[in-house]
Parts: sequence; structure tokens; C-alpha cells
Amino acid sequence: MKKGISFSALIFICISFSAFSTANAPLKIALLKYGGGGDWYANPTSLTNLIRFVNKEMNMGVDQSYATVEVGSADIFNFPFVHMTGHGNVVFSELEAQNLRLYLLSGGFLHIDDNYGMDPFVRPSMKRVFPELDFIELPFTHEIYHQKFDFPHGLPKIHKHEDKAPQGFGLIWQGRLVCFYSYECDLGDGWEDREVHKDTEESRINALRMGANLLRYVFQQ
Repeated sequence: MKKGISFSALIFICISFSAFSTANAPLKIALLKYGGGGDWYANPTSLTNLIRFVNKEMNMGVDQSYATVEVGSADIFNFPFVHMTGHGNVVFSELEAQNLRLYLLSGGFLHIDDNYGMDPFVRPSMKRVFPELDFIELPFTHEIYHQKFDFPHGLPKIHKHEDKAPQGFGLIWQGRLVCFYSYECDLGDGWEDREVHKDTEESRINALRMGANLLRYVFQQ
């Protein structure tokens, strides 16, 4: 979103996004590109594999090619589901934070996946987006864990990191989950080609199934 964009233009973006989300069009997802030096591009094969999995296992019809979208771009409104990952610093400008907030309030959904080392940076960045909200840990009974695939104990543990239990946090706006933050879990690494991290097949399948639950949850809302 460029500096000086008018309020009427923002309303048009909201209407356009709403129309897209209800149109009979292929479902599309995107990877979020952000500033600050963090490696937003960390898992180059993950989304491709996740899309292939959900289309095979759930017949969801997600567009096979995902896009890369910048935080401050109006293009973000073309994607009901946006994935964010990395290991390091995350910086949102004021305008980027406003654009991301508008996207989420307009019906968009952000999945943040800590690829290890992201936590101390992403929390204050999201606080710029929603100063009035705090991340809350979702209970294991939340429907995001019980779509096609059942995860009665919450997120699967894919990579060790600090050897803490994986946690799923959410930002909830007026009763709607607008952002899901997977922490100490590393779903994105589990989605990657097997030779990248040499994870067990069980770990990879668990990661893909949880990712499929996320997409189904978002697209059925």
C-alpha cells in the first residue's frame, strides 16, 4: 500500500477482497515477504508440497503455484491465506502494519510459523498490527486441530529446537481467529522435501496433515 492511499481506495480493496473470497475461483495462497533481515524465504519447497498434499487428500482445488506477496502491497488482498516464516528479525513499517491489519479485518488469514528464532521479533511486530490484542494459546479442543485430521494434543512436534512443547497461539478479533502462530513446532520444515531435513515420514505426514487442517479451517469459514 503506497503512502497517501485514500480511504475510498481502502474500502474498494475490502470490497474486492470480499468478492474474491466468495467467487467460484481457484483457491490461492501466498508467502509473506517482510523486511528486517529475517529469511522469509526459508522453506522454498514447503508450500508447494502442502498444496500438493491438500489437493490429493482433500480435493481442495488450491492453485498449484503459490505467490510471494509483500506486507504493504494491495496484492495481499488476493489471497485468503498467507503464510509467514523465518528464523530472525521481522520489521513492519507503520503503513505495512496498517495494510496487514486491514487485510486481516477484511477476512484474510495469516499463519505464522516460527522456524526457530523468530519469536522475539514477530510478537512486537504483530503488536503494531493489533495493539489491542495479545496472542492467546488455543485449547486443544479448538476446531483448527479437528478438521479432517484429528490432533487431540494440539500441534505435532516436528523439530526439537529448545525441546519445549509445541504451542499454537491465536489473535482473535471479534470472535474470529485472524492469525494462527505455530511455535516450537516447525510445521514448514516438515512440509519441505524429505531430503532437506531428513525428517521421518511420520513427522512429515503429521506436519502436512496439520497444515491441511489450517487450510481447510480457513477456506471453510
